Amino acid sequence: MNRTEVRIAGFGGQGVILAGIVLGHAAAVYEGKKAVQTQSYGAEARGGAARSEVVISNQKIDYPKVISADITIAISQESFEKYGTNVKPGSKLFVDADLVANISTVKGGTIYCIPATKLAANEFKKTLVANMVMLGAVAAVTKVVKLDSLKMSIVEVAPKGSVGLNTRALERGFQWAGANLATGPS
Repeated sequence: MNRTEVRIAGFGGQGVILAGIVLGHAAAVYEGKKAVQTQSYGAEARGGAARSEVVISNQKIDYPKVISADITIAISQESFEKYGTNVKPGSKLFVDADLVANISTVKGGTIYCIPATKLAANEFKKTLVANMVMLGAVAAVTKVVKLDSLKMSIVEVAPKGSVGLNTRALERGFQWAGANLATGPS
């Protein structure tokens, strides 16, 4: 892996920033890779646009921003319309199937529809962990980082009272993707 660029987008309150922090931490701390995570969000605390970008590499990272995402995660309709409709060839686009409609407009990459919000609501009674369901599914399909690395990162960076719930949601997304989607090489 020379450079893998990941963009996670949604709206404030969906855990977009936490997902990016967990991913970057897992790559840098537990997998010995270089990683940088950046974030942006609207002035609104909840409901405004939110984006987290993670660049992962085995080599020095000269530029910390995503230039052309290899992996895009869209957890809202607005984020899909902004980042998901024109992805580069060979990239992977993950959308929350419960919040993103009309994916027929996608040009470029391979699309994966994850029922993240539905799984989070039905199995954990909290849609707030849909971000970890998505992150688990992404890890299963792309192998960008190992599940164990993500789980250890959650322990270190997630709010202390949410570690168990976030970990279970991550595992559920990984398991769901493994059972329902074509995954990458081990």
